[in-house]
Amino acid sequence: MKSGNDRKYDVAVVGATGAVGEAILEILASRKFPAGRVHALASEASVGRSVTFGHRSLPVDDLATFDFEGCDFALFSAGSRVSEEAVPRAARAGCVVIDNTSRFRMDPDVALVIPEINSAVLDGCKGGDIIANPNCSTIQMLMALWPLHAEVGIERVDVATYQSVSGAGRPALEELARQSADRFNFRDPQAKALSAPIAFNVIPQIDEIGENGYSGEEMKMHNETRKILDDDRVVVSATAVRVPVFYGHGEAIHVRLRQALELSRAAELIGEAAGVRLVERGSEGPVTPLTHAAGRDEVVVSRLRRDLGDERVLCMWVVADNVRKGAALNAVQIAERLVEGRAGK
Repeated sequence: MKSGNDRKYDVAVVGATGAVGEAILEILASRKFPAGRVHALASEASVGRSVTFGHRSLPVDDLATFDFEGCDFALFSAGSRVSEEAVPRAARAGCVVIDNTSRFRMDPDVALVIPEINSAVLDGCKGGDIIANPNCSTIQMLMALWPLHAEVGIERVDVATYQSVSGAGRPALEELARQSADRFNFRDPQAKALSAPIAFNVIPQIDEIGENGYSGEEMKMHNETRKILDDDRVVVSATAVRVPVFYGHGEAIHVRLRQALELSRAAELIGEAAGVRLVERGSEGPVTPLTHAAGRDEVVVSRLRRDLGDERVLCMWVVADNVRKGAALNAVQIAERLVEGRAGK
């Protein structure tokens, strides 16, 4: 890639017709990413449609036949099976690939990045490299916990997630809307996108259950946390639950620190962290995914308190928009960090 402040970067967005792909395009435009040509890619079934990029309308091209040659960045959010085939193809063409699926996250040769936490691993990144976006639940959890880890270290995290249906893609969004209407009209809801009816219900399983009793989603939070923090001593025990919310995940977090930390100091650290907002007790009423997360970029922490039986354990409630910071925004921030690094050379 060339350097220079006036450099424009050609970008391919894969999965452009999905919820995350649309958000990537909106965020690239609203944050004034120095984009030259922008290519919206999806499956053959979406060819002929158009998507919005700022004030422009982009035609959707077929990923299967697209030539990535000349593209600087390829941002993928079209599912692990698509990434399995197409990410290496984009990388061979010289793109920096930022993949939002789970396919490459635990590959030892692939950086797993939350820019506010470990952007240093991007130093030396070049065309042809693959960078992985972490799981949405991992991102919002670590955004809240990173300042505490940097100060005294984290020993263990016990977390229950309350995950919106948008985390399962547009079909799940449509399913929640359809099933809600079915319930109001006394019809039995039919589950297709999710493993059980979601309207007026909760599903205590996201992804398949493994031999150890933990689901794939829960193990992602454990494994990805260790890789991002570069610390295999950290244990994350998660219970991941799907809830009938359109956008925004909630997490009830209990974190055991390696040293006791004054509550006031913990609040100060979290409140000063980039991309995080701390809501003090009683200042805004209950913090919810709908009122404080949906459509917003920040991770919001509230109900910060000390455990009743262990002075090294802090408890908190954390919400964030899973489609934005949990996926699209984080990917764009990675690209921005790479552009800034090259402009400074």
